[in-house]
Formats: sequence, structure tokens, C-alpha cells
Amino acid sequence: MARYTGPRGKIVRRFGENIFGNPKYDKILEKKNYPPGQHGASRRARPSDYATQLQEKQKIKITYGLYEKQFKRVYQTAVRMAGITGTNMIQLLERRLDNVVYRLGFAASRPQARQFVNHGHFLVNGKKVDIASYLVKPGDKISVRQKSKKMALIHEAMQSRVGNQTYPWLSLDKAKMEGVFLEVPQRDQLGLNFNEQLVVELYSK
Repeated sequence: MARYTGPRGKIVRRFGENIFGNPKYDKILEKKNYPPGQHGASRRARPSDYATQLQEKQKIKITYGLYEKQFKRVYQTAVRMAGITGTNMIQLLERRLDNVVYRLGFAASRPQARQFVNHGHFLVNGKKVDIASYLVKPGDKISVRQKSKKMALIHEAMQSRVGNQTYPWLSLDKAKMEGVFLEVPQRDQLGLNFNEQLVVELYSK
């Protein structure tokens, strides 16, 4: 399945929550708090367990911008790790370089962060990394390349709402345009409205 590139307003209405974090989608949900489509407002049927599990998987995939094969590889890696599979899966997604760039505020969205990484605008421990799925480790330093420090889009992102957020597992030096991934975040620190256990149940069938 291809990565979703359609209207995001429809996605937040389908899930009934703002999975992208942008305040403009909160306004959309206030005006239209029902699924999109001709019969969206009248749909009241209770979804099956399978439909609920599938929707949760789609929610996580779209939030982090992964294809089906990519997402399944993350799940398979999480299964092989010690601990709770669902938590491992979310932590692996949070360790992706594009997600860390977004969390640090160097990009206004995860898709933008993925594009910036693919174009080689970031260094990890002083070396250029242009693979969005690169897994950052505790202690890794993520910095904007010297040639990219004048990019208007990066500065705009750093001044935006996302750029003003802070996370306990990250440190940020705005002046130097660099941050450090201090530790793998705990599940309760993330504040994500996911039920990853439903995804584990889906893949376990």
C-alpha cells in the first residue's frame, strides 16, 4: 500500500482525533466531528474487532508515515526484542531519525522532516545521514548541516508551535541548531492516543 498523500482533514475525521498535532485539524473536528463521506454523519454501526484493530494500525502507520512493509518490519523487530512488543514498536518508531528531527522542532511535520533527512540536511554525531528510518541511539547528537543552517523552512519550524515544545528524552540547543537524544522515551511520556496492543493482536492472528 502506498503512503497516504490525500487530504489530512479527512484522516482526522475518520479517526475522530487529531493524530497530526496541527491546531487547524482541531478546528476541523469541532465543525465536523463525524467521518467523511455522504453518509458519515449517520454511521452508527459498531465496528468489528478486526476493523478496530485495522484502524489502529492505519492510525499509527499514517502518523509516522510508513508503508505497510516498513511498518511490518518494525513490528517484527519489536517481537524479537525483550519486553512488551507494543511498547517496543512505538519506541522504535520514536527512534527514527525523521521523527527525532520533527520532535526537536527542525521540521513542522514528520513528512517535512523525512524530506529534509532524505535531502541530507542533518548530521548524526558529525556524519551526514540521509536515511529517514535510521535508528537514533541514546547519546547521539543530531545537528543541522552547516550549509543548511540558513534554510528558511527550518527556521520557520523552529519558531512554530512544534519548535517550542520540549521533551524530557531530548535536549535542544537552538543557537547551535543541534540536539541530543538522551534516552529512549517511556511509553507514558509520549502522550500518544494509540492502542498498539490492538496492532499486536492483529499481527498475531
